[in-house]
Amino acid sequence: MDSKATCDLASCLFCQACIPEWKELTALKKQTLLFKKGEQIFAEGDPVRGMFFTLSGAVKVHKQWVDQKELIIRFATGGDVIGIRGFGDTTFRVSATALEPTKICCIPHDHLQNSLATNPALSYRLMQVYAAELQRAEQRMSDLAHLDVKGRTAESILMLNKTFGRDEEGFISLTVSRQDIASYAGTIYETVFKIFTEWINAAIIETIGKRIRIVNEDKLRSFIQ
Repeated sequence: MDSKATCDLASCLFCQACIPEWKELTALKKQTLLFKKGEQIFAEGDPVRGMFFTLSGAVKVHKQWVDQKELIIRFATGGDVIGIRGFGDTTFRVSATALEPTKICCIPHDHLQNSLATNPALSYRLMQVYAAELQRAEQRMSDLAHLDVKGRTAESILMLNKTFGRDEEGFISLTVSRQDIASYAGTIYETVFKIFTEWINAAIIETIGKRIRIVNEDKLRSFIQ
């Protein structure tokens, strides 16, 4: 972690929703942090020290599941808020790890509480974030309960495509390991490897190393309908 990064006090949701005069105090209170690929931003069970606003990069939010396995709750990129469930709790119930070099703005807990009392627009925006987070969580629970493993794997690929977009060659911009896809889909590496082999042979997806390109999106979506 490197705390020497700079922040323009305009790039994240927090500063965008605050009144202009409040930004001067925020500049004194906030921390702008840089994380390397694979570096943990916070861990499950850590004491809550603030809320984290992603400025750039990619993050996986995850927690320990059965038999010491990891379940990825969601992926986040620039503009997303992570650690939001920590507000009001004393410890984090999930972990967050950078998947590529990532810049984070950390708003300390005490300044966040004062900011919500002073900035009605910020309170409203964070309420929207909480509502969207609840909807995502409910959809994830439904997917894990009702979709078969191919449906969950297809949903994982489509979610990555939507969240991170595609590069100039049409591959999903973020390179994600098969293990991380398995952890998001609630299955094991070997199952994802087998499904990928089947879908590559059927010209549904194409891969080069960890890079994934969707070839037949309609067919991929058919697994979750």
